[in-house]
Amino acid sequence: MSGISFPSTPPGWTPVGRRSIGPFTTHVTYRQPDGTTVQWSSRAHRKHASLLSGVRRRRERLHQAARHASWWIGILFAAGSTCFLVAPMPWFLQLVGPAADAAVFFVGSLLFTSAAALQWLETINADPGPGRRAGRLRIGTFEPRRIDWWSNGVQLVGTVFFNVTTFRALQVSIESASYDQLVWRPDALGSVCFLLSGYLAYVEVSGHLLGRPSRTLESRIVTVNLLGCLAFGIAAVASYVVPSTDTMISTGLTNAFTSVGALCFLVGAVLLLPEGTQGTDAVVPPPGGEDGFHTQN
Repeated sequence: MSGISFPSTPPGWTPVGRRSIGPFTTHVTYRQPDGTTVQWSSRAHRKHASLLSGVRRRRERLHQAARHASWWIGILFAAGSTCFLVAPMPWFLQLVGPAADAAVFFVGSLLFTSAAALQWLETINADPGPGRRAGRLRIGTFEPRRIDWWSNGVQLVGTVFFNVTTFRALQVSIESASYDQLVWRPDALGSVCFLLSGYLAYVEVSGHLLGRPSRTLESRIVTVNLLGCLAFGIAAVASYVVPSTDTMISTGLTNAFTSVGALCFLVGAVLLLPEGTQGTDAVVPPPGGEDGFHTQN
């Protein structure tokens, strides 16, 4: 599918406006044969027109939304975020001990990976375009012209790095000479992946490389998640162990920003639940309104 433009245009429809970021199309205005226009949004399309999340013609209640992958993505991310929110807190470490505390980090990373894997499957099994249905379930694709393909793929890779980090932290002490190589390095790589993924998700919704998105639910989700990615990045830098002292740059900053980042991810995960209940009958406005679109002849 890499050679096919995304989204594909339904027969009889005419694209009359498009917003793109580099090679990535994020919003399209279509004119239907009867003269009416339809707004297409990359994120909304993925969330409501995927083989895993299904097409919803009306707003659903939460217990109905639980039948869709998008609902479980939110639940798994929320559970993983809770682990990373609580585990860095000194009172929790004193309560359960170092071994159990490290295990909570590891469990949280597995929950993150489960959510990211499900989100990846949701992404690659999205319909080719409005009015077009996906075929059989796929577990891998090559679609470099899709911004969400990159964002969710990079995020999945980042969660795997956190799996490695938290697993090795169960066995390697901070005083070990190999701590930076075995634990800190994959942690730093995971944080870089999260930053890149969070930024691409933000751009997908905002429609600008440095623009501020409109005040919508999906805008709040990508904004708070990007803040969480920034906090995790700061925590990764602060957790570097200085070889001459065998201590982190700042344990306090590491714990604080890990918890702050996890809190942001928790808020974003909870907001995914109402986003998943929205029906496809709602019009998805382009950022900045119609004026932000490029009119095509």
